[in-house]
Amino acid sequence: MIEDKMSFFNDLAKILIFKVLKEEEKKHLLKLCDICSYEKNEYVISEGSVQTHMFAVIKGTVNVVVKEKSGKQVFISAIGQGDVFGEAGIFLKVKRTANVISAEKTVLLRLERKQMLEFIKNHKEAGIKILMLIIYSLLRKLRDANQEIAFERKSDINQDDIDSILEEFLYTE
Repeated sequence: MIEDKMSFFNDLAKILIFKVLKEEEKKHLLKLCDICSYEKNEYVISEGSVQTHMFAVIKGTVNVVVKEKSGKQVFISAIGQGDVFGEAGIFLKVKRTANVISAEKTVLLRLERKQMLEFIKNHKEAGIKILMLIIYSLLRKLRDANQEIAFERKSDINQDDIDSILEEFLYTE
């Protein structure tokens, strides 16, 4: 962890969900959170672990990968400066669905659920704005995943075939 958190004050303006904060709110948030540095290829999140925090990329890039049953790592996406990930950890205590690995030397802001709740209690209006932006981020990711699933389904299965099978089962006497 990096001890001199205030040196990252100006970097908060580059992170989408923190752009809405006033100077005093950013300072308070920095006091609550952790700033973590990762070397290339270090695990930030391990698939299957249970964590109650989210991250924001201050500098660098992380890769999201999942492990297939065969053990092969499959690249899902890259997350860069200003982006957030792991937001579900703020709301749910569930296993992480992917590995997140630093692609280069990376600096991340890590915000625990307890820290987020403390921030919201002290800065209700700003907390609501952040929560709305986190929800927006999660919904955008869900939409993207749904579109990808629909595209895969469309390429794998012909809708006319499905309709004819349903027709056959539903209207056969």
